[in-house]
Amino acid sequence: MLVRKPDQDFAGLRTPIQQIGGGSTSGKKSTPSHSALPKIVSLFSGAGGLDLGFLRQGFTIPLAIDFSTAAIRTHKRNFEQTHGIVADLVKLGPMGVLDHATSTILRGERIGIIGGPPCQGFSRGNPNSRSNDPRNELPRLYIQIVRALMDYYTVDFVVFENVLGMKDKKHLPCFHGLLTALKDLQFNVIENELCSLQFGVPQNRRRIILTAMRNGLNSKLPPPKKRKGPATVKDAIASLPDPVFFARGLSPTDFPVHPNHWTMKPKSKRFTSPVTAVKGRSFRRLSWDKPSPTIAFGHREIHVHPEGRRRLSIYEAMILQGFPKSFVLEGNLSEQVTQISNAVPPPMASSIAEAVKSTLTKVTV
Repeated sequence: MLVRKPDQDFAGLRTPIQQIGGGSTSGKKSTPSHSALPKIVSLFSGAGGLDLGFLRQGFTIPLAIDFSTAAIRTHKRNFEQTHGIVADLVKLGPMGVLDHATSTILRGERIGIIGGPPCQGFSRGNPNSRSNDPRNELPRLYIQIVRALMDYYTVDFVVFENVLGMKDKKHLPCFHGLLTALKDLQFNVIENELCSLQFGVPQNRRRIILTAMRNGLNSKLPPPKKRKGPATVKDAIASLPDPVFFARGLSPTDFPVHPNHWTMKPKSKRFTSPVTAVKGRSFRRLSWDKPSPTIAFGHREIHVHPEGRRRLSIYEAMILQGFPKSFVLEGNLSEQVTQISNAVPPPMASSIAEAVKSTLTKVTV
């Protein structure tokens, strides 16, 4: 098995890039209005959990790209001012992203780039995880896209999200290559390991967040602000009525509380009596008095409700992920489960965005 060194994985990405436009040279500090904040290019956007956090902090998001049609349908429904593109970024490539960016954002403007490439190749929950998984090339693609956009825009910051497994020994060359490439592109990189519980989200979900601020923004990035909120499954979803079991012909208007408050009718014999807690993934029953583990995984493998007779509804999973009631997911069950399991919890995303905004408002722009 070939394990590439960091400079092989990220070869050709170390040439300093000339910044074009966007920055003031007056030396005077100013506090930008929301409209003066950099515009966001969202890569691997999914349903938009990370995007929602930045939107809440006053950033605009002209462009979002994801390969999932259902995810972009969700994105367009919830981010009406964003141009959502269904595209495989591997096939689209850096120049394809640049083409879409220049059709929505004027050349020379200040931008930020955010996203989390699919994590299955790095996930500790993937028993077949290996260093040469093709999906592990996506961080390198991410850097190539950043470099291409730097030729046309002033990239003030980059935010990269992924699983802790990316720092496991077999994946370290890729991780170190990512850090080195960002630094060589003249970014100051801050690494954080964040847990959803720190941000008022009742879920024990830990992720790596790399926040890379453009050199020259000479203000220290503060740590993301902790937030208060529900701490257990009971705090978050105990008051909800039972969801609807899916049946053909049902309309979301038939669902109580929310268009996503539905689940599939249990078929396994395990549900004839309350499912007991087991160590396996497929029938993990949540506890009322504890936070949820990472909310869902795979296709249809959403966790079992604390009462043990059904799985969580999509809406219950959304609440446990920190999504607001106003947010609606599109797609079939598998597509909705995938979107919610891949999303960055919006309250955590909002704290990340707030830290970035705080830095930007303390420097010359």
